[in-house]
Amino acid sequence: MFTITPLDCGLDAVEGFYSGATNVGMRPDASQGDVAFIRSEELCDITARFTTNTFQAAPIVHFNRYPQGFQTNFLLINAKNANAMTGSQGVKDIETIMEALPSHLNAHNPIMSSTGVIGYRLPIPKITSAFQTLDFEGHHSDATAQAIMTTDSFKKELAYRVTLADGSHFHLGAICKGAGMINPAMATMLCFVTTDAAIPKADMESLLTEATEHSFNRISVDGDTSTNDTVMLLANRLSGHYHKEAFAQALNQMLFELAMMILRDGEGANKLVAFEVKGAKSLADAQKASMALSNSLLVKTALFGEDPNWGRIASTIGASGIACDETTLTIHYDDLLIYSDSCRELDSKREEEAYRIMKQPEFKVTCDIGLGESSYTSYGCDLSYEYVKINAEYRT
Repeated sequence: MFTITPLDCGLDAVEGFYSGATNVGMRPDASQGDVAFIRSEELCDITARFTTNTFQAAPIVHFNRYPQGFQTNFLLINAKNANAMTGSQGVKDIETIMEALPSHLNAHNPIMSSTGVIGYRLPIPKITSAFQTLDFEGHHSDATAQAIMTTDSFKKELAYRVTLADGSHFHLGAICKGAGMINPAMATMLCFVTTDAAIPKADMESLLTEATEHSFNRISVDGDTSTNDTVMLLANRLSGHYHKEAFAQALNQMLFELAMMILRDGEGANKLVAFEVKGAKSLADAQKASMALSNSLLVKTALFGEDPNWGRIASTIGASGIACDETTLTIHYDDLLIYSDSCRELDSKREEEAYRIMKQPEFKVTCDIGLGESSYTSYGCDLSYEYVKINAEYRT
């Protein structure tokens, strides 16, 4: 038996980790940081999942140059500049920045993560000037979570205490950013999870993969995948305690909750919708159709307009290329039957009920293919006028 207790202090909840942020002038608002760090007093094992975009940003290339199984104790993060599509010089710029770290930090295999505009080199003097003002002994998770935001409208920060049957406990803390360019191929976002659990490195690899698959890999705001997507898990093991099932449940819960925060914060989004496809001939079919629904611009605009047009749902499934048949297909909004072979047109009563469901901030679309036993659920949001405005003005 174990219990998972939410805490309010984010990264600050985890023993032996420090974090903070400062503003060096990359953001015009000096009250919000643009350079941040996460540091551990002990070396950490680290595992990460990165973007599926072929054009991986320089911080990812730099990370992958370390030998497999390396340890680190220092992560630097900057906003406003993605350091992506900057070639080999982008990696050299990271090395230059890390060489300027204060010697008293004893940074071991330092790593970097970046978010912002693609195609520009890092402003090295500005970033290294942060080393004069950052509080490397501080616990400032709130400031760190805010510093990594781009078009986010609120910070994304969680912490759990996991208490085992014998009273021993360990912690997980996390910060995350993401609101646009979100696609279920890992969503465009940065997520940093720290833990003092005494977790084996092999478990870190497998559990992070599983948790990412059931969270960030299942959400879509706009179907685009960035160059910088990153999920990292860092473990310093200072608690001395671990329980695999408990850790797995806590990590799954944490990443899923953060993924839902991203959807709720989708640029201009008003609705969070689960797309369950069941009764498919194979898991691959269920996944393909579900992700097609969460990515479809026509479906997203129908959600925004609160239009119970089941034709867009059915058309998207048919276009996805899976095995399907209109005579076996059923579509429900929450528990309301929207389409079946014997019920193809909405009467006024059901249409009114459908409108009521679609006005909710969250609901579920269930599509039963009726040809098998496989199911898959992905998550999406609506697409609004505000999304176009935010992204049209992204650099201005």
